[in-house]
Amino acid sequence: MYDVIIVGGGPAGLSAALVLGRCRRSVLLCDAGAPRNAASRALHGYLTRDGVPPLDLLRLGRDELRHYGIAPRDVTVTAVTPQADGFDVTLENGEHVRTRTVLIATGVRDKLPDIPGLRDCYGISVHHCPYCDGWEVRDKRLVVLGAGQSAAGLALSLKTWSPEVAICANGRPRIGTKHRLQLEREAIPVVETRIARFTHDDGQVTSIVFADDGTRSCDAVFFTSGQGMQSELARTLGCEFTRKGVVKTDHLGQTCVPGVYVVGDASRDVQFAIVAAAEGAKAAVSINKTLQARAGLAVTPAATSAASSAA
Repeated sequence: MYDVIIVGGGPAGLSAALVLGRCRRSVLLCDAGAPRNAASRALHGYLTRDGVPPLDLLRLGRDELRHYGIAPRDVTVTAVTPQADGFDVTLENGEHVRTRTVLIATGVRDKLPDIPGLRDCYGISVHHCPYCDGWEVRDKRLVVLGAGQSAAGLALSLKTWSPEVAICANGRPRIGTKHRLQLEREAIPVVETRIARFTHDDGQVTSIVFADDGTRSCDAVFFTSGQGMQSELARTLGCEFTRKGVVKTDHLGQTCVPGVYVVGDASRDVQFAIVAAAEGAKAAVSINKTLQARAGLAVTPAATSAASSAA
């Protein structure tokens, strides 16, 4: 019986494991080995680790855990079943392990548009977050791939990093008059023609080729096609979701299912690696306090003054 099984070995899961290991908790960390940013060459905005390759950060985190007796396993968790005293966790090899609590830190997966050449550039010159990659393409020719209000919002935001921004809507602009006027004021053109393919040089996008054989040169692309959960475990466990499609939790990652926590990109709006790590640490403290309370290692609330007087 583990104290905690952590599903997902990104910054959130590793950070939680580190704190829990230091609390002398028995921890099993399971990771499927498919991080969202695996294709990226560098991770940014992480204090003291700005520019580090994402997989290097994960390797460093794993190395630190071994000092606390935690050996991450490269295995997928296929099911989590509530039991009277905790949870039964099924691994992809058919193995069953038991735990008192579960922390899900599997994150999300970007829904990359199915356009020839685009995936070859993903993580190199095709991105989803200007806070993560805007600095590297400052003052360059930027294109937003998307439609509607989200595309307009991203394009306007990108003017912070570059004066040359355009929207390529791939045949479905869906941009209202109000937002079109905003875009016009900022000299952001909207190209509505369908896209045939992206040309690139070893992942560095060079141009967009349209269905009518027209082209547009660009240096980087940011897309707004949405995301999906990496894992359905939270849903099958009966966790509540917000209207934005992320798991509803309290400020420490606790879901509506007792003993189940969700942290990282699958639970919050700001999807930075350093924020995910902080969420993992906070959830770890909450989990440790829960386990302490179960063991009788926490003070119980004092009786009210009225009850005391009556006694």
